[in-house]
Amino acid sequence: MQVSRRSVLLAALAAGVPGCTATDAPAVDELVLATGPDGAVFQEIGRALATALADQLPATRVVARPSNASVENVRLLRQAEVHLGLSSLDPLDGALLSAEDPGGISAVGRLYDSFLQVAVPASSPVRTLADLAGRVVSFGPVESGSEFTASRLLDLLGIRVDARNMGHDEAARRLAAGGIDALLALTGIPTPAITHAQAGVPIRLLDLPDEAVRLAEAYPGPYVPATIPATTYGDLGPVHTFAVPNLLLARTSLDDDLVEVVTRTVFTESERIAAGHPEASRINVRTGIATGQVPLHHGAARWFRANKR
Repeated sequence: MQVSRRSVLLAALAAGVPGCTATDAPAVDELVLATGPDGAVFQEIGRALATALADQLPATRVVARPSNASVENVRLLRQAEVHLGLSSLDPLDGALLSAEDPGGISAVGRLYDSFLQVAVPASSPVRTLADLAGRVVSFGPVESGSEFTASRLLDLLGIRVDARNMGHDEAARRLAAGGIDALLALTGIPTPAITHAQAGVPIRLLDLPDEAVRLAEAYPGPYVPATIPATTYGDLGPVHTFAVPNLLLARTSLDDDLVEVVTRTVFTESERIAAGHPEASRINVRTGIATGQVPLHHGAARWFRANKR
């Protein structure tokens, strides 16, 4: 998809975006953002972000494209099928990550963290991750961050399960109906699918304190031991697990001025974008530059430099 310059972006100018002038403010015909599957926070946050961007880019058709999440979004970016995409940090080791490579991927910023959640029926005999051996477990959709992280974790621990690929909403329905033994999701909290599962059957979340430490030691960088607060799902917490940062990514070839507008929108309208998602409310300028091994897009870096706090 080719990005074109057509006219002055009056909305961006009115907001005082650093670096935009009457001659260089970008306007594009279409801006496509890859989000996530039904029942995941990526899709809801992505839709809210697309709406906010549409307000800031009145001459542009902003599209929130549903996807299977992180791994697929990285692939779509590499193949130039989308302009922007959401991804957890851990699948990005092998991606084309260069702020200088026009064919590569760079970061608009760090948004919030996803938590690994393993839900089982409250009546299940499964008490630990090892108890899942041989059982039917939803790993999330193909090419999702959930699938990537679940495979990495269980391979590390030598646990073999009957892994199934399905969206989180479908997995919640099957868990409630007794069709699967566990739902595994790496996503923000509260996760809509787990909230929906609670409505169908009493559930538990597995405690993973030791597994979190082992994963962080084996793969330093993206994984941090964390706790799901007791207030997240009523009486299901607190639960020990691990968190992974989520990034908004962009094609490196995307216009610097356009990415500057995107960056400003993310970090000045974060309250609107994160509405209804307590974890996503942590989107802020101070942590936005903490993108790990992924370099900031030049347009994003310019905005952060002009908005140091």
